[in-house]
Amino acid sequence: MRLREVRLIDENGAQLGVFSTKEALTKAQDAELDLVLVAGTAQPPVARITDYGRWKYEQEKRKKDEKKKVQEVKGIKISPTIAEHDLQTAVRKARQFLGEGHKVRVVCRFTRRELAHPEVGKRKLDQVSVLLEDLGKRDRDPALAGQEMVIVITPKPAQKEKKNAKA
Repeated sequence: MRLREVRLIDENGAQLGVFSTKEALTKAQDAELDLVLVAGTAQPPVARITDYGRWKYEQEKRKKDEKKKVQEVKGIKISPTIAEHDLQTAVRKARQFLGEGHKVRVVCRFTRRELAHPEVGKRKLDQVSVLLEDLGKRDRDPALAGQEMVIVITPKPAQKEKKNAKA
């Protein structure tokens, strides 16, 4: 695809106007930089005078940052009458999820008879949040919604990131 003319943007972000492709290429070569097509579908197409390697690096960095922002919520289900060993197994799984950087949603599901004593389920959820204190913090107190009581535990920033911030 050959372009006859392009809207040119210099390395500082200022618009220079519409130039023929040859003139734009000459301006880029004079500045010892590259001519990069930024918006090929615009009328006229937009080209920028920039260092191509740096531009490519910044594009990849933006993509990585967008992926980091997406945080998955993993779920753990318990009951108010859960045995101690089963609770430890659920906590171990939650630790794994928090270590990977995911939020953990802990759901305590009640049967009809168990709804008479929601404080038992609240104690179990409090116990889970205490066991996971070193890796994450609880967003809010558990509240009964229908037949479920839910807490969400958000991972704390990694210790390595704290060390890097101090350096």
